[in-house]
Amino acid sequence: MKAIEMITSGFTQKPREVVKTGDDSAASSLLTYVRRMTGWHQVAVCTLAAFVALLNLAPIELQRRIVNEVVETRDVSVLVQFGIAYSVIILMHQAFKYALWLYQSWLTESTNRYTRAHLLTLYGDKSSSAEDGTGRAVSVVGAEVEKLGGFAGEALSGACANGAMLIGIAAYMLYVEPQIAVFALAFLIPQVVITPFLQRKLNVLIEERVVLLRDLGDGISGMKTDASSDPDHVVNSIFTNRMRFFVLKFAMKSALNLLNALGPLTVLLLGGYLAMQGDVQLGVIVAFISGFEKISSPLRELIGFYRITAQANVQHRMIAKWMAS
Repeated sequence: MKAIEMITSGFTQKPREVVKTGDDSAASSLLTYVRRMTGWHQVAVCTLAAFVALLNLAPIELQRRIVNEVVETRDVSVLVQFGIAYSVIILMHQAFKYALWLYQSWLTESTNRYTRAHLLTLYGDKSSSAEDGTGRAVSVVGAEVEKLGGFAGEALSGACANGAMLIGIAAYMLYVEPQIAVFALAFLIPQVVITPFLQRKLNVLIEERVVLLRDLGDGISGMKTDASSDPDHVVNSIFTNRMRFFVLKFAMKSALNLLNALGPLTVLLLGGYLAMQGDVQLGVIVAFISGFEKISSPLRELIGFYRITAQANVQHRMIAKWMAS
């Protein structure tokens, strides 16, 4: 227990110190903000994330070899060796993944701490402004900063991990059996086309929702009394905004899920046919099905990263406007 406390004490007690520039203006862009908040730690956490992702590829090859070699040799000692190797890989993967989660969370909370302290100081200097309501300040310093901090601490490293996983699995499948891989991976292309198209429409609704939540805070605090900030009116507008958002979001999700399901179906049909012809081993089909289960998750996460980046850009831009007002 003492060893665990010693390892985690650095994360739990000492946040990353951000060097102040002496300028109270917002960062010029989202990436500039991330670079200021995380520095070289971003490179380290992205490298660790990519390593964790690539370590997750080892079980796919082990599954293929267990099915092929153990079935062919019927050697129990070989089965035991593969079982031990599989267990070691799983333990290593979980240990490094735990370290990654801690690192990402430390960067996230360090970013939140610094940004909130900076905005609270800025708010204290301009609290007499009639344009700036208490409710709006609470929304900015609370939930809006939380989203930016999460992006700085987790989003980029998560994208590195998912990118490494996606490239690694695709390369493995093409190396082992390119004939099946080409057909199966073709279902990934439409997902790359659909996502940006629908995300642009979602971005408009995201920005509209941020404005509505700020108006709701101002209306409740009494800092604004015009019709646009009437709580009942704003609550109804938020409902309409969110339902329109969900219609588009779940339409995109359903389309992506359908395309993800067609990949394994291709593996089963084409792989099964080739196995009947004696051109493919059964272990290849097992490995490919497992590979598609692993590839669908990072693909969804990368698509989610595109969405989160768009949201974070909106959030950063609106907080920058609030700081400059």
